[in-house]
Amino acid sequence: MKKPIWEPSSERIERANIHRFVRYVREQTGNDDLRRFAPLYDFSIRHPERFWPMLWEFCGIRASGTFHEVIVDAGRLPGARWFPGIRLNFAQNLLRFRDERCALIGSDAYGHRQELSYAQLQQQVARAAAGLRALGLRPGDTVLAILPNGIEAVVALLAAVAAGAIWSALPADCDAARLQAAAAALQPRLLVATAAAADKVPKIELSILVDMHRPGHANWSELLVAQAPPLQFELAGFDHPLFALCGDDGDISLHSSGGTLIQHLKELLLHADLKREDHILFSAQPGQSAWYWLVSGLAVGATLVMADADFDLARAGSWDLLDQHSVSVLAIAADPLQAFLDSGLQPQQTHKLLSLKTVLAFGAPLPAAAVEQVYARIKSRLMLSTLWGDAGGLSHLVLGCPLLPVYSDESGCRGLGMKIDVLDASGVAQAELPGRLACLAAFPSLPLGLLGDSDGSRFQAKYFSHFPNVWCSGETARLGAHDGVQAAGTE
Repeated sequence: MKKPIWEPSSERIERANIHRFVRYVREQTGNDDLRRFAPLYDFSIRHPERFWPMLWEFCGIRASGTFHEVIVDAGRLPGARWFPGIRLNFAQNLLRFRDERCALIGSDAYGHRQELSYAQLQQQVARAAAGLRALGLRPGDTVLAILPNGIEAVVALLAAVAAGAIWSALPADCDAARLQAAAAALQPRLLVATAAAADKVPKIELSILVDMHRPGHANWSELLVAQAPPLQFELAGFDHPLFALCGDDGDISLHSSGGTLIQHLKELLLHADLKREDHILFSAQPGQSAWYWLVSGLAVGATLVMADADFDLARAGSWDLLDQHSVSVLAIAADPLQAFLDSGLQPQQTHKLLSLKTVLAFGAPLPAAAVEQVYARIKSRLMLSTLWGDAGGLSHLVLGCPLLPVYSDESGCRGLGMKIDVLDASGVAQAELPGRLACLAAFPSLPLGLLGDSDGSRFQAKYFSHFPNVWCSGETARLGAHDGVQAAGTE
């Protein structure tokens, strides 16, 4: 039998968030068999009406109202409704900390590196939200942001969502055709952008420039000068639209506030094992699904280290950031990680990387040879997690787990609460043979639908045409021998 390339120490297992969660579920259920990941996963898919409320309590989600049912119309995919009667605000849950610990390290619109504490972040969001409301932004309005990965993007997102708006974003370097198509589809009430990006789209009713004063546009820095009242959060239902995610294929998917929140917290806390003391470095750009996922790390109280657009692991200087900021979690897309491996760099020999304990690889499974090279050239004592499997853009079907060993030829595990299987062309589950990766039951973060798809036909065709009443985006995989999932062609 193949040996693992990494195994968690007893100390790491004992300190893992999921270890505490297993104990919590065991105490709540009285089931003494719940001591490992496999029985926990089995419980999570057999008893969703018990698992998701326990996760809610464990994560400390802030909301008002009560629910008598966890899920209504559970057998409908799509169409199931979660936590009816609950009202919440996504931004409020990301701003639960208000102390002097560092929240953000990144560049502003002028290229200056700066740090914001959680107290300063709360203050900036309060001022920005007050400014947006004064400009005329109302609950249910859509905000389009065209910004680089930096301080303004995070503050603008939190302020807009606190005010009850729907948020959509695209990277600042997007071509004009894609920006214009997105703006035409979204019909945003407000644009927040760099001056260069704003020039690429038709005039929008309200606009804020983050890097320039220009007649006819509000200026971001002026928005943050005035004193503001205490931050007020607009509460809405669990399934209230939160994000409009612009896909590479031109589709814009709508994602709920509550579903995104509980799924992100599950993945960050239990699968990625993110903690308050962590410094997580990422170079994802606003609008990319990984960017939304990583910004949710604020709900954990971690420090987000936002890399500039020129960050490139294939350049030796980029690794300096990891030592400079005591980075404990490196989050990187699979393609740039592979580019680093192709570069021949050996950061294990040139950098200390003393704090680094986790590498998160997004978007695609890694070949076995790449996994082995990560351990040989970055660090031998870390957890490598690959996050993939399309669950609608903002969450994942396949992730890692700090309780489980890492094998080079398979990804860590199936996501908790996600009834995942591999099906053949007839929809029959495959034990060890390749097939379509699918989710057979409703999950809270399942997208609300596609923008402009009034009858739901495009949404059905995109995700439910392979098998009736089963979520499947067409990815090919097979179940591994060690609780994990193996993507076709990565052996």
